Amino acid sequence: MAVREVLRMGDPRLLQAARPVEKFSTPELHHLVGDMVDTMRRLNGAGLAAPQIGVDLQIVIFELENNPRYPDAGKVPFTVLVNPVLTPLSDQMEVGWEGCLSLPGLRGLVPRCASLRYQGFDADGGPIDRRVDGFHARVVQHEVDHLLGILYPMRMRDFSKFGFTEVLFPGQDLKDD
Repeated sequence: MAVREVLRMGDPRLLQAARPVEKFSTPELHHLVGDMVDTMRRLNGAGLAAPQIGVDLQIVIFELENNPRYPDAGKVPFTVLVNPVLTPLSDQMEVGWEGCLSLPGLRGLVPRCASLRYQGFDADGGPIDRRVDGFHARVVQHEVDHLLGILYPMRMRDFSKFGFTEVLFPGQDLKDD
């Protein structure tokens, strides 16, 4: 597997909607997921969407365990989620800090649905159906937004809470490698 280049904000491919995956459990799909995992882990990401590496397919991956970019976030199990569908479980919204591998060095306060159900498939076509809240719900929404051509600043309501990580959080080691 390989670490791939992550597209940065301004690349028009990040603003396009991704296509559904039609064939599961193929060598090509497993190779792509392996590259996504290598890329996300190398960059200390909490998640990665296929469009971020220039592949217009509805695939996201995410996990969080002892991540220096999110030191206070709860654990999120490693997940490969293909063709996801999100369903809010309440009208409650939470505002939280987000970063993105496609916007290195920046953070912003983003409102997200507090709890949701996500459904889809793993890379072999096995069904996934989970109900989550907190940081887990935030990560899923952030990554699925990439499949719709949405970057987190497009969700922000207050741009006075958007800036460079080292300015917003001086003295904290929250670097985006």
